[in-house]
Amino acid sequence: METPLLFISGAGLPAWIWDSVRERMKPPSVVAPHPGSGSVTDYAQAALEASPGQDVTVVAHSAGGVVASELTRLAPERIAGVLGVAAVIPTAGGSFVSSTPFPNRLLLPLVLRVAGTRPPDSAIRSGLGSGLDDATIERLIADFEPEPLSYFTSRTDSNTLRTQPRKGYIVTTEDRELPPAAQRRYADRLGPAFRSEVPAGHLPMLSHPAAVAAAIEEFNGSASWIRQEGPLPE
Repeated sequence: METPLLFISGAGLPAWIWDSVRERMKPPSVVAPHPGSGSVTDYAQAALEASPGQDVTVVAHSAGGVVASELTRLAPERIAGVLGVAAVIPTAGGSFVSSTPFPNRLLLPLVLRVAGTRPPDSAIRSGLGSGLDDATIERLIADFEPEPLSYFTSRTDSNTLRTQPRKGYIVTTEDRELPPAAQRRYADRLGPAFRSEVPAGHLPMLSHPAAVAAAIEEFNGSASWIRQEGPLPE
């Protein structure tokens, strides 16, 4: 039986990025709010309070993987499964920053303090916006809400995400924001039974909503999951 869905967007991304996926889904769903301040624990608590049911399947995108990790610590009994979509999976007790490859984990805190947490419009166009039409990219730029520095530097308190019995990961194979090779390393760190690939950039829920919805449906609706060996249909 499919459980309700809790979507966790990547850093700064608006809830509407999931609209085309959610309208294809049968179970009730919500997109976790972004408090705009506080630690990763505050973000996880806000997600938990917004959950559409007692038990939920978490779909976490990008930096939302760190929030999902903390969410499983706060309420492991309520998490029916965790599906990462081009997601950063933290090390045990790690933060977003500490979970990035060397030398980023050393340089990124300084860059964020000096330049801020909102990427330049040009970076959004070339990275997040890769594969999207111009109107969608401009809407992303207009609606992007930068997260506080603490969102990236605060640490999860445990390793409970990887002890969850039901886990999955979707790799975006044309991603310019988070390279596929890095995603596969994060997937290996998570250790999921379910894997699939979508030939998309970093926002497959916008460019390939049918493929993302199909993967979520299979992951959420099956008692056991069969490993996916290729891309789902667009």
